[in-house]
Amino acid sequence: MAGTIRIMTEITGKVTAIMHDTNDLEGAVTFWTTLLGLELVHQEGAYAYLSPLSENGPHLAFQEVPEPRLGKNRLHLDIGVTDRSAFEDRVAALGGSVLDDHQEGSFPAWTVMADPEGNEFCVYQISP
Repeated sequence: MAGTIRIMTEITGKVTAIMHDTNDLEGAVTFWTTLLGLELVHQEGAYAYLSPLSENGPHLAFQEVPEPRLGKNRLHLDIGVTDRSAFEDRVAALGGSVLDDHQEGSFPAWTVMADPEGNEFCVYQISP
């Protein structure tokens, strides 16, 4: 219709959890709670939710699945730390691994790492 104004109401959402598939629910919970200092806040059946990543941030959560991880992650965490080398050592001590180091442009150098199941995440240095 000519002269009619349509007001569009946008529906938005809030990310409440970053869900991570795993073949070893207990192992994933142990690795990530220890590494990031989070707490297990709810576990039921094949699901586990950790405390929020920040005050109003999403939870890191896990769903146990039967199929193995195939290929590279399409989504990963970037973790800022005050001592990258010490954090890398901590990841390795918990069963994770260092995959590669990177430096591109003006971005801080970062290390691509993997948890014990091979799920990748990046670690970079921040100021204390």
